[in-house]
Amino acid sequence: MSNKSLSGKTAFITGAAHRIGARTAQELHAQGANIILHYRNSKTAAEALQNELNSQRPDSVRLLKGDLLDTTTLDSLIEQAVQQYGHLVVLINNASSFYPTAVGEVTNKEWDDLIGTNMKAPFFLSQAAATALGQQQGCIINIVDIHAERPLKGYPVYSMAKAGLVMMTKALACELGPDVRVNAIAPGAILWPENDMDAATQEKIISRTFLKRKGDPGDIARTALFLIKDATYMSGQIPVSYTHLTLPTTIELCRCRWSPDH
Repeated sequence: MSNKSLSGKTAFITGAAHRIGARTAQELHAQGANIILHYRNSKTAAEALQNELNSQRPDSVRLLKGDLLDTTTLDSLIEQAVQQYGHLVVLINNASSFYPTAVGEVTNKEWDDLIGTNMKAPFFLSQAAATALGQQQGCIINIVDIHAERPLKGYPVYSMAKAGLVMMTKALACELGPDVRVNAIAPGAILWPENDMDAATQEKIISRTFLKRKGDPGDIARTALFLIKDATYMSGQIPVSYTHLTLPTTIELCRCRWSPDH
Protein backbone atom coordinates (compact mmCIF):
# COMPACT_ATOMS: atom_id res chain seq x y z
CA MET A 1 0.00 0.00 0.00
CA SER A 2 3.02 2.28 -0.19
CA ASN A 3 2.18 5.82 -1.27
CA LYS A 4 -1.39 4.79 -2.02
CA SER A 5 -4.62 6.16 -0.63
CA LEU A 6 -6.38 4.24 2.10
CA SER A 7 -9.66 5.11 0.43
CA GLY A 8 -12.11 2.25 0.83
CA LYS A 9 -9.74 0.21 3.02
CA THR A 10 -11.14 -1.04 6.33
CA ALA A 11 -9.36 -0.79 9.69
CA PHE A 12 -10.61 -2.40 12.90
CA ILE A 13 -9.32 -0.68 16.07
CA THR A 14 -9.92 -2.10 19.54
CA GLY A 15 -10.45 0.26 22.44
CA ALA A 16 -11.03 3.06 19.96
CA ALA A 17 -13.42 5.32 21.87
CA HIS A 18 -10.73 7.31 23.71
CA ARG A 19 -7.19 8.60 23.69
CA ILE A 20 -4.67 6.96 21.32
CA GLY A 21 -7.25 4.64 19.81
CA ALA A 22 -9.59 7.51 18.96
CA ARG A 23 -6.79 9.67 17.55
CA THR A 24 -5.59 6.79 15.39
CA ALA A 25 -9.11 6.33 14.08
CA GLN A 26 -9.25 10.01 13.14
CA GLU A 27 -5.88 9.82 11.35
CA LEU A 28 -6.73 6.76 9.29
CA HIS A 29 -10.18 8.14 8.52
CA ALA A 30 -8.64 11.36 7.22
CA GLN A 31 -6.62 9.21 4.83
CA GLY A 32 -9.80 7.70 3.40
CA ALA A 33 -10.11 4.51 5.43
CA ASN A 34 -13.37 3.07 6.69
CA ILE A 35 -13.13 2.55 10.44
CA ILE A 36 -14.67 -0.07 12.69
CA LEU A 37 -14.56 1.28 16.25
CA HIS A 38 -14.54 -1.35 18.99
CA TYR A 39 -15.59 -0.45 22.51
CA ARG A 40 -16.64 -2.30 25.65
CA ASN A 41 -18.26 0.20 28.04
CA SER A 42 -17.69 3.57 26.39
CA LYS A 43 -20.78 3.66 24.20
CA THR A 44 -21.33 7.42 24.51
CA ALA A 45 -17.77 8.30 23.53
CA ALA A 46 -17.76 5.75 20.70
CA GLU A 47 -21.01 7.12 19.29
CA ALA A 48 -19.72 10.69 19.53
CA LEU A 49 -16.59 9.79 17.55
CA GLN A 50 -18.65 7.86 15.03
CA ASN A 51 -20.97 10.85 14.52
CA GLU A 52 -18.01 13.21 14.15
CA LEU A 53 -16.35 11.13 11.46
CA ASN A 54 -19.54 10.15 9.66
CA SER A 55 -20.43 13.83 9.37
CA GLN A 56 -17.25 14.19 7.31
CA ARG A 57 -17.89 11.07 5.20
CA PRO A 58 -21.25 9.28 5.54
CA ASP A 59 -21.27 5.64 6.63
CA SER A 60 -17.50 5.50 6.89
CA VAL A 61 -17.44 4.50 10.58
CA ARG A 62 -19.31 1.69 12.28
CA LEU A 63 -19.29 0.45 15.87
CA LEU A 64 -18.75 -2.98 17.37
CA LYS A 65 -19.24 -3.65 21.05
CA GLY A 66 -17.46 -6.57 22.65
CA ASP A 67 -15.79 -7.89 25.79
CA LEU A 68 -12.31 -8.91 24.67
CA LEU A 69 -11.85 -11.01 27.80
CA ASP A 70 -14.46 -13.43 26.46
CA THR A 71 -12.29 -15.12 23.87
CA THR A 72 -15.16 -17.38 22.79
CA THR A 73 -16.71 -14.33 21.08
CA LEU A 74 -13.62 -13.06 19.25
CA ASP A 75 -14.05 -15.15 16.10
CA SER A 76 -17.55 -13.73 15.81
CA LEU A 77 -16.28 -10.21 16.45
CA ILE A 78 -13.85 -10.49 13.53
CA GLU A 79 -16.55 -12.01 11.33
CA GLN A 80 -18.78 -9.02 12.10
CA ALA A 81 -15.91 -6.64 11.36
CA VAL A 82 -15.29 -8.23 7.96
CA GLN A 83 -19.00 -8.16 7.14
CA GLN A 84 -19.27 -4.42 7.78
CA TYR A 85 -17.53 -3.43 4.53
CA GLY A 86 -16.84 -6.81 2.97
CA HIS A 87 -13.12 -7.00 3.78
CA LEU A 88 -10.48 -6.18 6.39
CA VAL A 89 -7.07 -4.62 5.72
CA VAL A 90 -5.86 -3.46 9.16
CA LEU A 91 -6.24 -4.77 12.72
CA ILE A 92 -4.95 -2.52 15.49
CA ASN A 93 -4.81 -4.18 18.91
CA ASN A 94 -4.99 -1.06 21.05
CA ALA A 95 -7.26 -1.99 24.00
CA SER A 96 -5.34 -2.41 27.25
CA SER A 97 -5.71 -2.64 31.01
CA PHE A 98 -3.06 -0.95 33.18
CA TYR A 99 -2.89 -0.93 36.98
CA PRO A 100 -0.48 -2.06 39.72
CA THR A 101 -0.41 -5.60 41.13
CA ALA A 102 1.64 -6.26 44.26
CA VAL A 103 3.44 -9.61 44.34
CA GLY A 104 1.85 -11.68 47.09
CA GLU A 105 -1.54 -10.08 46.51
CA VAL A 106 -2.22 -10.74 42.82
CA THR A 107 -5.64 -12.28 42.24
CA ASN A 108 -6.76 -14.57 39.44
CA LYS A 109 -9.14 -11.84 38.32
CA GLU A 110 -6.32 -9.32 37.96
CA TRP A 111 -4.14 -11.87 36.19
CA ASP A 112 -6.89 -12.82 33.75
CA ASP A 113 -7.72 -9.17 33.04
CA LEU A 114 -4.16 -7.95 32.45
CA ILE A 115 -2.99 -10.99 30.51
CA GLY A 116 -6.33 -11.15 28.73
CA THR A 117 -6.51 -7.60 27.41
CA ASN A 118 -2.81 -7.13 26.75
CA MET A 119 -1.86 -10.49 25.25
CA LYS A 120 -4.56 -13.17 25.01
CA ALA A 121 -7.20 -11.09 23.21
CA PRO A 122 -4.72 -9.63 20.67
CA PHE A 123 -3.56 -13.16 19.85
CA PHE A 124 -7.03 -14.61 19.32
CA LEU A 125 -8.20 -11.55 17.38
CA SER A 126 -5.14 -11.80 15.16
CA GLN A 127 -5.68 -15.51 14.67
CA ALA A 128 -9.31 -14.94 13.72
CA ALA A 129 -8.42 -12.09 11.34
CA ALA A 130 -5.44 -13.75 9.64
CA THR A 131 -7.31 -15.17 6.65
CA ALA A 132 -9.20 -11.97 5.88
CA LEU A 133 -6.07 -9.85 6.29
CA GLY A 134 -4.05 -12.21 4.11
CA GLN A 135 -6.55 -11.88 1.29
CA GLN A 136 -5.87 -8.12 1.29
CA GLN A 137 -2.11 -8.26 1.96
CA GLY A 138 -3.01 -6.45 5.16
CA CYS A 139 -1.33 -5.84 8.48
CA ILE A 140 -1.62 -6.05 12.26
CA ILE A 141 -0.37 -3.35 14.63
CA ASN A 142 -0.02 -4.03 18.36
CA ILE A 143 0.37 -1.29 20.96
CA VAL A 144 3.09 -2.47 23.35
CA ASP A 145 5.32 -0.86 26.01
CA ILE A 146 8.96 -0.25 26.99
CA HIS A 147 8.22 -2.26 30.13
CA ALA A 148 8.08 -5.38 28.03
CA GLU A 149 11.89 -5.14 28.25
CA ARG A 150 12.37 -3.18 31.49
CA PRO A 151 9.76 -4.17 34.10
CA LEU A 152 7.96 -1.43 35.98
CA LYS A 153 8.19 -1.99 39.73
CA GLY A 154 4.77 -2.64 41.17
CA TYR A 155 3.34 -3.71 37.80
CA PRO A 156 4.73 -7.24 37.27
CA VAL A 157 1.69 -8.78 35.58
CA TYR A 158 1.26 -5.84 33.22
CA SER A 159 4.97 -5.93 32.32
CA MET A 160 4.84 -9.66 31.65
CA ALA A 161 1.73 -9.27 29.51
CA LYS A 162 3.38 -6.61 27.35
CA ALA A 163 6.51 -8.77 27.05
CA GLY A 164 4.28 -11.51 25.71
CA LEU A 165 2.72 -9.08 23.24
CA VAL A 166 6.17 -8.13 21.93
CA MET A 167 7.03 -11.79 21.34
CA MET A 168 3.61 -12.32 19.81
CA THR A 169 4.34 -9.53 17.34
CA LYS A 170 7.56 -11.23 16.25
CA ALA A 171 6.10 -14.74 16.25
CA LEU A 172 3.05 -13.79 14.19
CA ALA A 173 5.23 -11.89 11.75
CA CYS A 174 7.02 -15.19 11.22
CA GLU A 175 3.84 -17.27 11.08
CA LEU A 176 1.67 -15.00 8.92
CA GLY A 177 4.24 -13.68 6.45
CA PRO A 178 4.45 -12.98 3.61
CA ASP A 179 0.72 -12.28 3.30
CA VAL A 180 0.28 -10.35 6.56
CA ARG A 181 2.76 -7.93 8.10
CA VAL A 182 2.78 -7.69 11.92
CA ASN A 183 4.42 -4.79 13.75
CA ALA A 184 4.01 -2.95 17.05
CA ILE A 185 4.39 0.55 18.49
CA ALA A 186 5.77 1.34 21.96
CA PRO A 187 4.50 4.81 23.00
CA GLY A 188 6.31 7.10 25.41
CA ALA A 189 5.18 10.26 27.23
CA ILE A 190 2.08 10.80 25.15
CA LEU A 191 -0.82 11.33 27.58
CA TRP A 192 -0.68 12.10 31.27
CA PRO A 193 -2.82 9.91 33.54
CA GLU A 194 -6.02 11.53 34.67
CA ASN A 195 -5.81 13.17 38.13
CA ASP A 196 -2.67 11.26 39.03
CA MET A 197 0.39 13.36 38.27
CA ASP A 198 1.35 16.82 39.45
CA ALA A 199 2.97 19.47 37.25
CA ALA A 200 6.38 19.09 38.91
CA THR A 201 6.49 15.39 38.11
CA GLN A 202 5.44 16.06 34.53
CA GLU A 203 8.23 18.61 34.12
CA LYS A 204 10.74 16.19 35.61
CA ILE A 205 9.78 13.53 33.07
CA ILE A 206 9.95 15.98 30.17
CA SER A 207 13.34 17.31 31.29
CA ARG A 208 14.86 13.83 30.98
CA THR A 209 13.74 13.25 27.40
CA PHE A 210 15.95 14.00 24.43
CA LEU A 211 13.37 16.27 22.80
CA LYS A 212 12.41 18.07 26.06
CA ARG A 213 8.71 17.88 25.35
CA LYS A 214 5.73 15.60 25.70
CA GLY A 215 4.50 13.77 22.65
CA ASP A 216 0.98 13.75 21.29
CA PRO A 217 -1.46 10.95 20.39
CA GLY A 218 -1.05 12.15 16.82
CA ASP A 219 2.57 10.98 16.94
CA ILE A 220 1.38 7.43 17.58
CA ALA A 221 -1.39 7.72 14.99
CA ARG A 222 1.08 8.85 12.34
CA THR A 223 3.40 5.98 13.24
CA ALA A 224 0.49 3.60 12.71
CA LEU A 225 -0.22 5.27 9.36
CA PHE A 226 3.42 4.79 8.33
CA LEU A 227 3.31 1.11 9.27
CA ILE A 228 0.14 0.64 7.25
CA LYS A 229 0.97 2.63 4.12
CA ASP A 230 4.72 2.88 3.73
CA ALA A 231 6.47 0.20 5.77
CA THR A 232 5.95 -2.51 3.18
CA TYR A 233 9.26 -4.20 4.01
CA MET A 234 8.81 -4.11 7.78
CA SER A 235 7.42 -7.00 9.79
CA GLY A 236 8.15 -8.17 13.31
CA GLN A 237 9.42 -4.70 14.27
CA ILE A 238 8.59 -2.41 17.19
CA PRO A 239 9.06 1.33 16.48
CA VAL A 240 9.53 3.04 19.85
CA SER A 241 7.96 6.47 20.37
CA TYR A 242 9.79 7.53 23.50
CA THR A 243 12.94 9.60 23.99
CA HIS A 244 14.33 8.89 27.44
CA LEU A 245 17.78 9.17 28.91
CA THR A 246 17.64 7.02 32.01
CA LEU A 247 15.76 4.00 33.31
CA PRO A 248 13.92 6.05 35.99
CA THR A 249 12.44 8.10 33.18
CA THR A 250 11.02 5.03 31.46
CA ILE A 251 9.52 3.91 34.77
CA GLU A 252 7.76 7.25 35.14
CA LEU A 253 6.75 7.45 31.50
CA CYS A 254 4.74 4.26 31.59
CA ARG A 255 2.17 5.98 33.78
CA CYS A 256 1.38 8.41 30.96
CA ARG A 257 -0.16 6.09 28.44
CA TRP A 258 -2.93 3.77 29.32
CA SER A 259 -6.59 4.17 30.08
CA PRO A 260 -8.37 1.28 31.83
CA ASP A 261 -11.27 1.64 29.41
CA HIS A 262 -11.41 -0.65 26.39
